Amino acid sequence: MGIRVIRSGLLTTIQDLGRFGFQKDGVIVSGAMDQFAHRIANILVGNEESEGTLEMTLIGPTLVFEEDALIAICGGEFEASIDGHEVPLWRPILVKQGSVLTIGHCRAGCRAYLAVAGGFQLPKVMNSQSTYLLARIGGFQGRALEKGDVLLLREPGRNQDSLLFDKRRTALPFIVMSWGISFELRSYFYGAPKTIRVIRGAQFADFTRQSQEQFLTQLYKVTPQSNRMGYRLDGPSLERKQSTEMVSEAVTFGTVQVPAEGKPIVLMADRQTTGGYPKIAQVIAVDLPVLAQTKPGELIVFHDISFEEAQRLYLQREFELKQCKKAIISKMGG
Repeated sequence: MGIRVIRSGLLTTIQDLGRFGFQKDGVIVSGAMDQFAHRIANILVGNEESEGTLEMTLIGPTLVFEEDALIAICGGEFEASIDGHEVPLWRPILVKQGSVLTIGHCRAGCRAYLAVAGGFQLPKVMNSQSTYLLARIGGFQGRALEKGDVLLLREPGRNQDSLLFDKRRTALPFIVMSWGISFELRSYFYGAPKTIRVIRGAQFADFTRQSQEQFLTQLYKVTPQSNRMGYRLDGPSLERKQSTEMVSEAVTFGTVQVPAEGKPIVLMADRQTTGGYPKIAQVIAVDLPVLAQTKPGELIVFHDISFEEAQRLYLQREFELKQCKKAIISKMGG
């Protein structure tokens, strides 16, 4: 019993909010690329926000549900259907036993997250279910999902039971809840080029004035060499005033480094623990999901803001999530 994989998709892995506390030992954080969509998906099915989800990239999987399950799919605009019937994203959906969920190509954005009420019955490695592909730890046997895999599910919580209502109300293989997430809250990945807000990095002043202006005004393209570790960008080359060696320093999700050839690299969820390239900027927390939903070939433009403004935007986003969570709990009768 559980969920059986018929088709794995391009890259489908288990991710949560990350593996913290082990960077000192050289173990990366990993976790969901788009933590906003990941958190919302879990909230919609009554899970803790840190519960593991399926992260799908560009092309999703085909899954057979061998038991009833309450799910939510959030993130990029993927094609999704159950037994041939189109189903919406950003809403709770009760999938009946024996039904087949097909998640196809992504029409907008890049990644989506599938949460299941109760979560996946998988062990935690260093306090996390996140898949670290290079080390082959976490997730499902430390790897991306493959055809034939079966994901066992944990029992849903008490609050989730209220959503598992009478299945006989419809002949369809699923029931979609009448409520979901508003378009205003979930439309963050639309628009072209995408504006990515940053605060200036520790070595911003080390770059020439021309390079500083180019970085904050010119378009950069996400190259096909981009992945969960980092986004390599193609655009104006950036030059430092003096070429000097640097001592490796701690880096984080969204750190923008500039190697010797001058093309920026934005570090993502599977980033290394330290880096020796100069840091020209840091992507603000609320724009990391926007970046995570940017496909190779799409354009971005950087815009700098103050640290105080970045904090204000972060607190505003967290307030919106808190209000959203309260509304969903009330729908569940919690």
